[in-house]
Amino acid sequence: MRIPPYHWWRTVFYLIPAITLYTIVLGAASLVSSLFDRHGYFAHRCARAWSWLILKTTGVRVRVEGLERITPGTTYVFVSNHQSIYDTPVVFASLPYQLRIIAKESLARFPVLGWHLRRGGHLFVDRRRPDRGGILRRWRALVEEGLSLLIYAEGTRSGDGRVARFKGGSFLLAIQAGLPIVPIAVIGTRQVMPKGRLRTEPADVTLVVHDPILPPAIAAPTPRDAKALADHVRAIVAAAVDERQGKPLVIG
Repeated sequence: MRIPPYHWWRTVFYLIPAITLYTIVLGAASLVSSLFDRHGYFAHRCARAWSWLILKTTGVRVRVEGLERITPGTTYVFVSNHQSIYDTPVVFASLPYQLRIIAKESLARFPVLGWHLRRGGHLFVDRRRPDRGGILRRWRALVEEGLSLLIYAEGTRSGDGRVARFKGGSFLLAIQAGLPIVPIAVIGTRQVMPKGRLRTEPADVTLVVHDPILPPAIAAPTPRDAKALADHVRAIVAAAVDERQGKPLVIG
């Protein structure tokens, strides 16, 4: 019988209980705060603290490049690649913005986490029956409150580290809302915990923030317009990932 490696034991008997505790404590604080903070500002501070604790406990060291390219106080749509469940803690802990994510509807059913996301003003999308009009109204409401959005445009985590095709739906909404898009590249989180592996390992991660892109001013954008913008943003993100990532990680 093969004995699991050290980091498997560390993950199962130390990290998972620790992260569960962080989630319960900070999730409860977030839920309580939602009773008097309808904008979710305090809830986001809880999410950033949760993210920092997870990274610190796991041993993830994050280097941020290009933060000077964006203007504090501006509302952006941050578009990222997606390599690992550790991407969100990396982004939340590293970007000093009030972020809200667009998540699949199934996440809303998770105890504590789903409650925090819903009460904190995050957006949920039913991929089988997307309500684009409702989502656009929510986007515009977030802009009025000075909040930014985080989107994983691939729609799911990469299995091999390569950046997959970006889905056009969110870009169509970004064009309609007239929001600047910031491509961001997360490199190294697969070394922490790739898709399909129940084991975390300490690693160095890089977050690259690129120059904002203003969407084209089109009165009635089409899916073709959205695809062109999605392809442009993907090319920027993929180039950064390919340049820095090296060979794909072999899952063991």
